Amino acid sequence: MAAKPEEADQKRHHLKNGKGFTNPWESYVEATPWELLSGIFWRKITGQAKKPDTTPPTVAVRTPSFLPTRETPRLRATWLGHACYYIEFPNGFRALFDPVFEDCCAPINLKNLKRYTPPPCEIEDLPVVDAVVISHNHYDHLSYPTIQRLHKKFPNAHFFAPLGNKDWFLKSGVTNVTELDWWESRHVRLDEGSSEKRVSVGSTAPGGITATIGALPCQHVSARGPFDKCKTLWASWSIESGGAKVYFAGDTGYRTVPKSIPETEDDYAPAHAHLPTCPAFAQIGKHRGPFDLGLIPIGAYEPRWMFSNVHANPKDAVNIFADTKCKRALGMHWGTWVLTEEEVLAPPRELKDACKWKGVTEGKHGFDVCEIGESREF
Repeated sequence: MAAKPEEADQKRHHLKNGKGFTNPWESYVEATPWELLSGIFWRKITGQAKKPDTTPPTVAVRTPSFLPTRETPRLRATWLGHACYYIEFPNGFRALFDPVFEDCCAPINLKNLKRYTPPPCEIEDLPVVDAVVISHNHYDHLSYPTIQRLHKKFPNAHFFAPLGNKDWFLKSGVTNVTELDWWESRHVRLDEGSSEKRVSVGSTAPGGITATIGALPCQHVSARGPFDKCKTLWASWSIESGGAKVYFAGDTGYRTVPKSIPETEDDYAPAHAHLPTCPAFAQIGKHRGPFDLGLIPIGAYEPRWMFSNVHANPKDAVNIFADTKCKRALGMHWGTWVLTEEEVLAPPRELKDACKWKGVTEGKHGFDVCEIGESREF
């Protein structure tokens, strides 16, 4: 039984009517639809709204180099854009987080939600995928066309998603799927045979390639349309395999910055130290850490009063890094689509400042960013 906090069994994130989920912390304060819509409209008519410049060059994109076999002595991570990482574990296990290879991250083709950086490769270029892990059902993290292509290319791959999402996969023709609640884990084992090994979930048989995959809390919401908000769960994830541990933070906020704080003011100034922070990350660090590698979001955060409750900024990210006891980390959730108002290259620039502010190591020996398509070894 994997370690977890005593309060985990209370399942405070489940709505009492059993019809959805919530963020059960003081760190999450939800703005009303009227506050959001009126705020967006007011910013536009007053000229406060910013439109990031995506004129090339922006984020460098390189063709990834994947290992030709399952043999590798080190943990390896390749950023495929936005929140998608391909992880090669030392024992041969291969995992793919939040893959979206489409041009537009929306249910319909919207010009404003098209990529400004291309995918570094195609799904067909991936050598092998054993597990596909999904953080939640927003379109920039869960794509029907991508899932279909992955299922066709890797029919033995097993999909892992938070509670309530299994039905979506079944309706999409994917039956190799396991849904988990926060703090639940599954042991998996690759059946012997060809390189396209089938994943056995729940197997504790000795030998072979094995992994432990766990769903963990994070502060976010879910929706595929206007009438299903928070009907399915969102999660961060951990994978342990071959002696290496990876933490994938998914899409998450860390605290809620009120509208009363001016945008020009540092919301981490001493005057705002009273703002509650999400306790889940320290619990993750205590019960599941330390991690060899953290994959942590650093983008899509301005204006803060509108997005802080669900999207971490770089200072939030380094706090999550410290709370979860990650030894090293790579940033994600930036450099692909314009989702919010900060400059395209602001997240990595502000991450360097945030690391100095927090007193954590930045760069390749601490919390870093990489080019799209770049691989790092740990």
